[in-house]
Amino acid sequence: MSLPPPPRTAVIVVAAGSGTRLNAGGPKAFVGIDEHSILRHALRGVFAAERAQVVVVAPAGLEGEALTEALSVAGDRQDLVTVVPGGVTRQQSVLAGLAALWGDVDLVLVHDAARAFTPPVVFDRVIASLSGGAPAVIPVVPVVDTIKRVAADGAIVEGVDRAELAAAQTPQGFRRDVLAAAAAAVDADHTDDASLVAAAGHPVVTVAGDERSFKITTGADLERARALLPTGPEASMSVPLLPRVGVGTDVHGFGGTGELWLAGLEWPGEPALSGHSDGDAVAHAIVDALLAAAGLGDIGTHFGTDRPEFAGAHADAFLSHTVTLLAEAGWRVGNVSVQVQANRPRFAARRVEAEQTLSAALGGAPVSVSATTTDGLGFTGRSEGVAAFATALVVPV
Repeated sequence: MSLPPPPRTAVIVVAAGSGTRLNAGGPKAFVGIDEHSILRHALRGVFAAERAQVVVVAPAGLEGEALTEALSVAGDRQDLVTVVPGGVTRQQSVLAGLAALWGDVDLVLVHDAARAFTPPVVFDRVIASLSGGAPAVIPVVPVVDTIKRVAADGAIVEGVDRAELAAAQTPQGFRRDVLAAAAAAVDADHTDDASLVAAAGHPVVTVAGDERSFKITTGADLERARALLPTGPEASMSVPLLPRVGVGTDVHGFGGTGELWLAGLEWPGEPALSGHSDGDAVAHAIVDALLAAAGLGDIGTHFGTDRPEFAGAHADAFLSHTVTLLAEAGWRVGNVSVQVQANRPRFAARRVEAEQTLSAALGGAPVSVSATTTDGLGFTGRSEGVAAFATALVVPV
């Protein structure tokens, strides 16, 4: 079966805002509407629209969480997901998204994650207009309130004809070359990307938006969003998931301080492995296999050296957090098989204990452990360290 061609379209989902006006104690995109975040709800509409590369621009330091949210609703489009850190301003974040676009992309949609309920049809309208030759397209809805021009002292100056007004929404779509050139030449802040492109001299056309595509900015907006949550069979827009298999590997050299920790067990009298945590190559290989199976990146994405809480941590911390990441993305552990390659320690006497310890850390999922040597070959054969190779099965919840 041939693979589909690379998409010509990309959607940059801007989710790097601080959410100060929402006052929810964290970045707006990660605030929950129900049990799921604003970002996850927004991405449902993105993935239900036309096939496209999806670039999520996240707050710096939350790239792993953003990736988890994206992959949880991507279905069979997980290979189309990219996550990058954003900047201080919206324009900097859009530039970061543009820098992550694939070479085949020539149509770009920029969408606010805060517009969590934008229907897929709005994305399709924007793409259709761009495909028809428009250099820039925005969805709009009519202004229904009576509009007044007001002076600084609060006095009404005049009425404004609302027939000539429209409220702009996202996704706003552009030819890639048009947006990139306008963004590179910008010398002032603009309230949206269409204003930036218009300032560069390009015409901007409109398509019909949708009342459900309002922007969640205040607490009242968040309550409005919660009132609009769908119920029943239509509540889920994600693609059904099938069981998946992942492979992981890890190596660590001897030379750490303290006792050896391996397969979740302490091995008194054995030389310790070096690493940011306890150097447990077995546990780390299992983590990599589970994350790979669920399409959630790798161990460096979620447990990197920039995460001080995992400095010196043991297997139970790594494995239990991985189980949580999987659960948030709609997966649970089926089973795990891991092989250790090392001259020492000798696993035979503690193999069952290791299996029980690792299984408990994974919430009871079965784990099998085997051990072998490499007949004196390689760094393990020279007793310089330990290598571990894991295969994991995850199943949808």
